[in-house]
Amino acid sequence: MGVETFVDAPTAGKRRAKRARVLLAAKLDTPAGEVECRLRDLSRKGALVECRLVPAVGSEVVFHRGATSVPARVAWAGSDRVGLEFAYMIDENEVLVQLKRTTSDQNQPRFRRPRLFGEDMSEQEKTIARLWAKSVGIDVPGR
Repeated sequence: MGVETFVDAPTAGKRRAKRARVLLAAKLDTPAGEVECRLRDLSRKGALVECRLVPAVGSEVVFHRGATSVPARVAWAGSDRVGLEFAYMIDENEVLVQLKRTTSDQNQPRFRRPRLFGEDMSEQEKTIARLWAKSVGIDVPGR
């Protein structure tokens, strides 16, 4: 899940609400049926979603993400993106719920960049490095 912090958008047309850039799965109930999409941007007033089937501008849809479901209107549409205007402002806590890490994410070790320039490595990291080297044909003597 990709998450950036809330950003103000004073130069983005009429938009005045803080919005969060994200990359999360979502769904739209449209007149043509349910559409799987990717949530790219979320605020209390609306959302930017990316989907293969783009509903027509002005059509009424229902946006679903997790426990959040809200009626919306398609304010604009591009080749694969749709700007949604919610029928009512959602609670800020609903926006924040979509941004917080899941418990399974919190239990996972955080990514660390590979060691560079002779930095100390743990024994486990050394073992992994030796196994990788062996798998690609590099002979690394054990210490």
